[in-house]
Formats: sequence, structure tokens, C-alpha cells
Amino acid sequence: MIIMDCLGDVCPVPVIKLKKILDRPGKEDIQLVTDHSCVFSSLETLLPLYGLEYTVSEPLRGVWEILILREK
Repeated sequence: MIIMDCLGDVCPVPVIKLKKILDRPGKEDIQLVTDHSCVFSSLETLLPLYGLEYTVSEPLRGVWEILILREK
């Protein structure tokens, strides 16, 4: 699993970082950790273009973990 620590990064930085990983070959799942809720709306648009599913959890108030499943 690839873990992306995007704490403190504001949009669109987490999305740009994620897109770079998605464009590389590989099937590892990705966990993106962010403290900016705006990332969700961007991912709702981006991930379907790649045919990927994801789940979101909030382990701490204001911190979200987004698990992106690359291998079905």
C-alpha cells in the first residue's frame, strides 16, 4: 500500500500528487491522508475517470483517510 501524507497540503496539491501516482504503472492500493475536506469533491471527479473505488474515514476530527482501491 502506498501512503500519501497530505496533511497541510491545500487543493489542488493532494490531487496533483495522487494523479502522478495513478499515472505510474502499479496496482498497489493508496491511502491518502488529508486535513482539507475540499479534496473529496476533487476525488469524486477524478477517481471515476480511472475506474477506481474509494472509501473515506475520519479517524480524528478534521483528518480524513481516503483508501483508493486499485486492484479489484
